[in-house]
Amino acid sequence: MHYENTLAFARALDAKDPLKHFREQFIFPKYSNTDSLTSIENISNDVRYFCGNSLGLQPKTVRQALLHELDQWAEHGVEGHFRGELPWMHYHKFLTAQSARLVGALPHEVVVMNTLTVNLHLMMASFYRPTPTRYKIVMEAGAFPSDQYAMETQVKWHGYDPEKAIVEVAPRTGEDTLRIEDIVEIIENEGDTVALVMFGGVNYYTGQFYDLEK
Repeated sequence: MHYENTLAFARALDAKDPLKHFREQFIFPKYSNTDSLTSIENISNDVRYFCGNSLGLQPKTVRQALLHELDQWAEHGVEGHFRGELPWMHYHKFLTAQSARLVGALPHEVVVMNTLTVNLHLMMASFYRPTPTRYKIVMEAGAFPSDQYAMETQVKWHGYDPEKAIVEVAPRTGEDTLRIEDIVEIIENEGDTVALVMFGGVNYYTGQFYDLEK
């Protein structure tokens, strides 16, 4: 289908989207046409919700799921870690198959654990091994703040200056997304001084999908 910058084209894509039924599984906030959040009696329209990088829409199943775990807590107390329908101690095992399918990996290649920043630190403890001549990290400019803080913390921990050790790749003037050739060029130009290349698969702000294999 040839791209057209029209409402009709967007609606046609929506109509053909095989995932469109998932929309009914989420709760949409309702704001008024005037966007006046104080006029509660006039609030009737579903918002167009694009905040995917922070707190997404609430799934309709969440409330019951949370209440179920509260019931498990009430019934078992601390033993809920080891008893009950889904003992908390082993939650990562219960999520292995779904997580592997989600990211296109094998079950033994994934684990659900910690927070993003903690996991970044754990990965860099293994993969960021700087030397006096090979110490730089190449990353996207304007990365998610916690990503940026993790890079700076690791660099400082190893005794290097973030201003010199972190090489950020920014979009060209007047553009909003990165060109893959620009990323590759910087990696090649920095050469043997690069100890780590850190890119998320999808930019949290623009939605750009990076060609990680390249």
